[in-house]
Amino acid sequence: MIEPKPAIQPEQSGESAAKPTAAKKRRFGGTTAQIRSALKFYKVMAYLTGTMLLLLCAELVARYVFGVYLFAGGTNAITGQPFGFGFADAESKAVLGGVNVSVGVLIVHGWMYVLYLISDFRLWSLMRWPFMKLILLALGGVVPLMSFIVEKKFHAEVEMELAANPQASKRY
Repeated sequence: MIEPKPAIQPEQSGESAAKPTAAKKRRFGGTTAQIRSALKFYKVMAYLTGTMLLLLCAELVARYVFGVYLFAGGTNAITGQPFGFGFADAESKAVLGGVNVSVGVLIVHGWMYVLYLISDFRLWSLMRWPFMKLILLALGGVVPLMSFIVEKKFHAEVEMELAANPQASKRY
């Protein structure tokens, strides 16, 4: 009769005491230079997207709480005077021929968020992280102030992993 063997072999008394336990082998999806480049791109996009998100929040408060838009240029519809830069009434057409900066903030944040998602994906794929980290990275662009916090946390984590695993990026 064949006796079943355990999946984990018991340690030999003399050999394993002398050998240190090997840490889990870490592999990256790119070289150290590629990862640092992706990290720099991610950092820039995190700060730009976070700043635009804060501007977007301020614009939404101005629009829905105070009922005003931010305009640049044009003519005041009531007085006929030139309108430089500032807030104007959102209900009626208060400024004629001006640029609605509020709408510009919406559009710019939307496109910056797309670039931010690209930077998230690039860093995530090079680091070979779990999928939930990609979700957390992506949330940084839609939750106010979160991009700054997440960027700081993941930047430190990437630097720590690169320092702890210097041979992990040698894939060629």
